[in-house]
Amino acid sequence: MTTSSALVTGHVGLNVTDIDRSLVFYGDVLGFDVLGEGKEDGRRYAFLGRDGTLVLTLWQQADAAFEPTRAGLHHLAFEAASMADVRAAENRLRDRGVAFAHDGVVAHGEGTASGGIFFHDPDGTRLEIFAATGAENAPAPTEAAPTCGFF
Repeated sequence: MTTSSALVTGHVGLNVTDIDRSLVFYGDVLGFDVLGEGKEDGRRYAFLGRDGTLVLTLWQQADAAFEPTRAGLHHLAFEAASMADVRAAENRLRDRGVAFAHDGVVAHGEGTASGGIFFHDPDGTRLEIFAATGAENAPAPTEAAPTCGFF
């Protein structure tokens, strides 16, 4: 199959156990807007985005937390425009008592400029907020593997 352009990620869909709790986390804490919502019993979902662009869909159809040892999503990474934006997100998350996988901003690898913060949503889904530059002096928690690979 030949295509004329490269594929890019359109949006990500996540199963959640409690959509109201997840809407607070992804909306109030991470700053996504609700672009649309389905509120029928047994068929709850929400389309989340920024500036009218769909980024994430939440589906309330899980009955247990994220399981990192099962095949499927490893983690979801959001790119910020700058390291200052990453640190602002870190402060919002800390203010809400969110636990981090690493202590603050860490580099993606030894000596790399990119890096960010690693944490979990209310269902245990692994999340990352990173910037392409600004982590030059941040520690790398593991030497031989990307930081985002093991948390």
